[in-house]
Amino acid sequence: MKLICDGLELSDAIGKVSKALPQRVVNPVLEGIKITAEGETLTLYATDSEFSVERKINAEIIEEGEILVPGRIFSDYIKKLTDEQIELSETEKNRLRIRYNESEGYLQCLDKDDYPDKADINREKGFHILESELKDVINNTLFSASTDDSRQILKGCLFEIDEYTLTVVALDGYRLALAKKALEQKSGRMSVVIPSRALNELSKLLGDGDKIARLFVEENLLVVEMENTTVSTRLLVGEYINYRQIIPEEFTTNVIINKQQFEAALDRASLLSRGEKNNLVKFEIKENIVCITGNSELGNIKENVSISLKGKDLNIAFNAKYISDCLRAMDNDFVKMNFTSSVAPCIITPCETDEYLYLVLPVRMVS
Repeated sequence: MKLICDGLELSDAIGKVSKALPQRVVNPVLEGIKITAEGETLTLYATDSEFSVERKINAEIIEEGEILVPGRIFSDYIKKLTDEQIELSETEKNRLRIRYNESEGYLQCLDKDDYPDKADINREKGFHILESELKDVINNTLFSASTDDSRQILKGCLFEIDEYTLTVVALDGYRLALAKKALEQKSGRMSVVIPSRALNELSKLLGDGDKIARLFVEENLLVVEMENTTVSTRLLVGEYINYRQIIPEEFTTNVIINKQQFEAALDRASLLSRGEKNNLVKFEIKENIVCITGNSELGNIKENVSISLKGKDLNIAFNAKYISDCLRAMDNDFVKMNFTSSVAPCIITPCETDEYLYLVLPVRMVS
């Protein structure tokens, strides 16, 4: 194998595939990045056996071939050579020679024959969506996924396809986040749970423009194809919670509030309680005002924010972080908060769209 490529493009590609290198060493061969030179393309691939990233870049291929390099040291080395044209070539005794300017370095490579093959998938079952929209639904829901190892199925997001609609749901037992996007093409029906780690890394690879991402599902595997980048991940197995049963449909207290004012007031009111277990803040809703109170041994803070109120007055308490996370996820001027009682879930939605819904359970107040 022998090739010449741009150092900046190579460094960027390595940075992307390095996301799939294992966080803990179980099998040493998985610490490698597979380099394939074929045609006019250099392909880099890394996997931890559950999650993988492949990236293609243009290169001058002098001699085709394949090699498995130690991933982290290769990444650190190439990061320091981004302004140079880089020549990569395989030498005797399974070594990679890296030449740049008038200098060169050598890395001892791993046995590529022990490296797992890439998963092959049937591309009949799947859907297309703008990269920016996929990134949006991930970022607006993933924060509500569970981190509890005893509830593995909740350590990811539910992706549901119902013909022309994608619904993404995350919940952890205390809160729920839901996002919907319309699909341009009829995509059948499917329901899968994608691990949080895969979604977190995928969101970093997705662009903000009008490029298309193609998602394909087969058994317990998801493949996401973007321009020059492919991500694959094993899916979580099990039955997801019936989230529709959790979301109330009738309310006795309805509030409309300026999001920016609410967010700022909540941030200030929660200053004193951030070190407490529940980060508790109390809401007193009455007469077109919500009074937000935070207390601790250090003192107390009260914030009043104007609201539009319809229905009954209400006293209720929440973990401030859960409310703040919802507000940060919404890019709207005003939000709606709907309540049933001081012990029932609160529903938060943007006023301008029905694409997002957030549910937060209250904290029971001691009388």
